[in-house]
Amino acid sequence: MRIVFCLLLILGSVAGWSQSQDIKDLEAQLKTAETTKEKMLIHYELGEKYLRVNTDKALDHAKAAHNQSLQLKSPGMSARSAYLTGLAYERERDTRNTEVWMKSALQYAKQAGDSDIIIKSVDKRSKMATKDRNYRRAYEINQEAFNYFSQNGKSMSDLEGQYDLQKVQLEKEQRLLQKEKDALEFEVLNLKSDHDQLATDKSQLEVRQKQLLQSNKAKQEQLSQKDEEISSKAEELASIAEQKNVAERLAQKKEKEVKELTRDALEKKALLQEAELEVQHNQMVAEQSKYLRNLSIALAGMVFLLAMVFYVRYRSKRKTANSLAEKNKLIEDERQRSDELLLNILPASIAAELKESGKAKARKFTEVTVLFSDFKNFTRISEQLNPEELVEELDKCFKAFDFIIGQYPEIEKIKTIGDAYMCAIGLNDRKTMPHSLIKAALEMQEFLDEQMQERMRIGKPFFEARIGLHTGPVVAGVVGVKKFAYDIWGDTVNTAARVESQSQAGRVNISETTYRLVKYNFECEYRGKVEAKNKGTLDMYFVNRVLEGVAV
Repeated sequence: MRIVFCLLLILGSVAGWSQSQDIKDLEAQLKTAETTKEKMLIHYELGEKYLRVNTDKALDHAKAAHNQSLQLKSPGMSARSAYLTGLAYERERDTRNTEVWMKSALQYAKQAGDSDIIIKSVDKRSKMATKDRNYRRAYEINQEAFNYFSQNGKSMSDLEGQYDLQKVQLEKEQRLLQKEKDALEFEVLNLKSDHDQLATDKSQLEVRQKQLLQSNKAKQEQLSQKDEEISSKAEELASIAEQKNVAERLAQKKEKEVKELTRDALEKKALLQEAELEVQHNQMVAEQSKYLRNLSIALAGMVFLLAMVFYVRYRSKRKTANSLAEKNKLIEDERQRSDELLLNILPASIAAELKESGKAKARKFTEVTVLFSDFKNFTRISEQLNPEELVEELDKCFKAFDFIIGQYPEIEKIKTIGDAYMCAIGLNDRKTMPHSLIKAALEMQEFLDEQMQERMRIGKPFFEARIGLHTGPVVAGVVGVKKFAYDIWGDTVNTAARVESQSQAGRVNISETTYRLVKYNFECEYRGKVEAKNKGTLDMYFVNRVLEGVAV
């Protein structure tokens, strides 16, 4: 028994070390990942790895993968990451969040047609309901899955067979991927060896190149010396030839004089002439040396001046070109920054109109749905938090709202006023239904519900929002000259604000006008006629959920 226990302990240690190494490799890959899809897949793998060793990190990576899958509009990965998040909450014994995420996994799995996740999430939810002795709820969960598979024409035996077939295919693909990985690793080793060899060859070539350059420089210096010596010899020979001619002429002249003079006078005169010739020769040699020295100094000075002129002109041109390139880059960066800032506060069409003509005309839209939201008991909560915590929590919520409506290009954010958030749909030339805006409102409430659970767990105050929507005509445009803003006006905006004020925390409230446009796509709860300030009584409805099987 001791031997078996030791073997099990060793195997567990090896498995733990291997898993820890895999996590380190994945985290290193995450830091170098460039695309959102790569990051999403790595986050999902890290969530699976951390599931057994650290549920907090498993939750972080699973939620990150889920958010990126929503950004990429990948319902299959949204379903798997939601299911993984539910498993992490299950390990923390958080039944409420487990139910929420398993329900989300079921919803996205239906969109993706992922039967495996549908079966697993239904099984988890059914077991939780059974554990709470809520057998009716367990029956409804299983019945919902049964109805889905019946409508899609699939039996449980077909699904099991399909699951087995997919499992075999996945195992086959894993083996192929492992072979490809081994081949790539072998190729990487070969490339590394080739790279090392090339680096060695490059170093040797650089050394050889330096030796050749030094040798070439020495040869050029020797050739320059030889050219100077040859030039000097040629000048000496020319001077000697000229002196020889002068001497020959003098000799002929003296020969005539010798014939005319006596021997004594000839000898005296010859001595005097020899002395004069020697003096003249010495003077000529000194003058020639001085002329050559002055000529060399003048040539060197001219060459140096020309080199300095060319160098100064080159440095000036290069400095001017660099300065011009830097200024052009700065101008382009500022232009891009101003365009991004303009698009961040104005719709693209309004920004283009402002850039083209310097102003934007006000326009009327006949059917626009306006959404208002504000937080319940915001003043009381602000007194419980310090300013930094209050602004941080408010910024987190509004960033989440921005991200949610960012998934729907047709929704336009208008503004935030204190704790109120305002956006609209239909501010374009196309007829736009309010379905995506209501869906975004439900997602906002889901986010706030998840935040509420987290804040309750750590004992902190939390925000609960009222959301209201109304549909009708509005006027939209840009007002002001300094710090101008895009805004909308009209009775529709006022009515939407009244509908929001009559909503309840955690609910989405809509008017009768909006209800008539979406009643076939959402499950709505009639509230009756509700008193609204300065509007009398209005028919209002709570939106509960998106109807299953209906395209929104």
